[in-house]
Amino acid sequence: MSRFSGVDYLQIDSLLSEEELLVRQTARQLVEDRAIPLVRDCFRDARFPKELIPEFGRLGFLGANLEGYGCAGMSNIEYGLVMQELERADSGLRSFASVQGGLVMYPILTYGSEEQKERWLPKLQSGEAIGCFGLTEPGFGSNPAGMLTRAKKEGNCWNLNGEKTWITNGTLADVSIVWARTDEGIRGFLVEKGTPGFTSSDIHGKLSMRVSVTSSLAMTDCRVPASAMLPGAQGLKGPLACLSQARFGIGWGVLGAAMDCFETARQYSILRKQFDDRPIASHQLVQEKLAWMVTEITKGQLLALHAGRLKDQGKLEPAHISMLKLNNVSMALECARLSRDLLGANGIMDEYPIMRHMCNLETVKTYEGTEHIHKLVIGERVTGIAAYK
Repeated sequence: MSRFSGVDYLQIDSLLSEEELLVRQTARQLVEDRAIPLVRDCFRDARFPKELIPEFGRLGFLGANLEGYGCAGMSNIEYGLVMQELERADSGLRSFASVQGGLVMYPILTYGSEEQKERWLPKLQSGEAIGCFGLTEPGFGSNPAGMLTRAKKEGNCWNLNGEKTWITNGTLADVSIVWARTDEGIRGFLVEKGTPGFTSSDIHGKLSMRVSVTSSLAMTDCRVPASAMLPGAQGLKGPLACLSQARFGIGWGVLGAAMDCFETARQYSILRKQFDDRPIASHQLVQEKLAWMVTEITKGQLLALHAGRLKDQGKLEPAHISMLKLNNVSMALECARLSRDLLGANGIMDEYPIMRHMCNLETVKTYEGTEHIHKLVIGERVTGIAAYK
């Protein structure tokens, strides 16, 4: 396969600034030169390529759209383009970066004390430290309000007890943001690796997101100092605002997976010959699938671009992000399925990226808000009636 040159049917690049194009090209070059050569073997071995973390930090990809404390201060469009290119390699790479920036650095920057910001943000930005976000529990995913993890004030400490699961970067993390129920409502706590009573373990046997580290966290009489609490976050609005940051990155990221599947199928259909030595791309049913994919990718690009412009203007709402995540993930998954079909038996081989993307996208469709939850968010927005219960 030749080097990726992009998917731009409707001249969307003309809507991007020179700086935005430069950021995308920087991310694209890293993905082509360093990430893509690694991800097939990493998927086979269920290994996250930790050797890429310093490069992510050096290029400003961690907390890319945050300001201060060493962060790159990119626009949300630039950040989205970075997520797009990382996920073109593998959803696990984008997941690492969006968790680090949107679910760890963002809450520290937004809700943390100055001491917490100065201590953690420069290290997290450079990749010297890694973080994770502990919200989901074994019994509570789509309904985080039901969480059972408790934090009780004991003198100058908080005593945490509970369990979190499906936590990206859990065993890699130097600091975990753990959300727990207190007598004052739901609060966030910074729990450092090695704290007595705190353990993490990897979830094995995954057939999806194998390049990503997925873990469980357990707290048994885990005592952290009072200074470990995020002072500015109270109630579910805190963690939900963090999820909005990460979902925005997902809406952009899956475009990269869809583009990779489409371009792989397009090139394959031109080169693959059947029936009187004609390329399969000459057949109507093949062109119909390619036409559907490029049309839906283009619509997804326009949706992501407009959402990014709204976010830069401070006008993007959580319900808007639900539409972005819902539409683009569903579209990307269907592109993967159609592309696998066009490659026939070769589509299941890891010589090609399609089955890996397809497996990953099945997870991306579920995490950080299932398709059903996002439809209910949109439904509430257009009717004014919440239908969650």
